[in-house]
Amino acid sequence: MLKGHCLCGAVQYETAAPPTLECVCHCTMCRRAAGAPMVGWFTVPRGTYRVVSGTPASYRSSPQAVRTFCGGCGTPLTFESTRFPDETDVTICSLDDPEQVPPRDHTRAATRLSWVKLADGLPVYPDTRT
Repeated sequence: MLKGHCLCGAVQYETAAPPTLECVCHCTMCRRAAGAPMVGWFTVPRGTYRVVSGTPASYRSSPQAVRTFCGGCGTPLTFESTRFPDETDVTICSLDDPEQVPPRDHTRAATRLSWVKLADGLPVYPDTRT
């Protein structure tokens, strides 16, 4: 069972599904949504992510995508897209123990910031995995 929460603890979640597609995303939208140079994500089947406390706020970041976050402290929590209707992406660092889900690659690296130097040895994909 993976469990997580926002910074203030108002929103808590869990998923029993094994994580997949563990990555660090460098796209402009993720960076702006998190106010960070990159964001770590993992994917679970939609419907297996369950909020157990609190109510996340949501924002339609594009015509096909919705992001959730804590309305109190702003912690980014999930990303869902109509392009991938069976998946929910969850921010790795909102986990109680982010060490449980290390990223396996860098995605959308074509748009990474020029001052971000990748030296972790993980595969780097300019767009998404092929």
